[in-house]
Amino acid sequence: KQILVLGLDGAGKTSVLHALATNHVKRSVAPTKGFNAICVNTEEFQMEFLEIGGSESLRSYWNMYLPKVLLLIYVVDSADHTRLPVAKQLLHQLIQNNSTLPVVVLANKQDLEGAYCITDIHDALALSDIGDERKMFLIGTHVAEDGSEISSNMKDAKDLIAQLVLETQ
Repeated sequence: KQILVLGLDGAGKTSVLHALATNHVKRSVAPTKGFNAICVNTEEFQMEFLEIGGSESLRSYWNMYLPKVLLLIYVVDSADHTRLPVAKQLLHQLIQNNSTLPVVVLANKQDLEGAYCITDIHDALALSDIGDERKMFLIGTHVAEDGSEISSNMKDAKDLIAQLVLETQ
């Protein structure tokens, strides 16, 4: 069972995954052309992440992988105000048929000027409409300078993901 990482192109999925895997920052500039798989080791176990690119041509694959995963990580670009409605629509479509799948939304790029704060992201994605049965989390993240250690928010996200994986197995 894998952890699925989705979001629009340019949201920072690959950079976030690299940070989770290595505890260090490496900004990725090249878009994922298809799929990207990464294993992240914790003290207790290994987590397998599958990232599917966010370009329109790849979004048709998203639903095929949803039934097979333990957890959905949905990455949004907090500074890309014009595409938040699209990110919201896609997220709601993804989870409408799976009421129990835990979802972790990473409001990425919090360090950029003009980035929406967590409450604005919560509202823009209409997370209140998603329902109470599901485990749902929203964490603000950013991937700072290359080579630096990951932020405490990224560490918190990694701990939360590990905890959710343990609970669902």
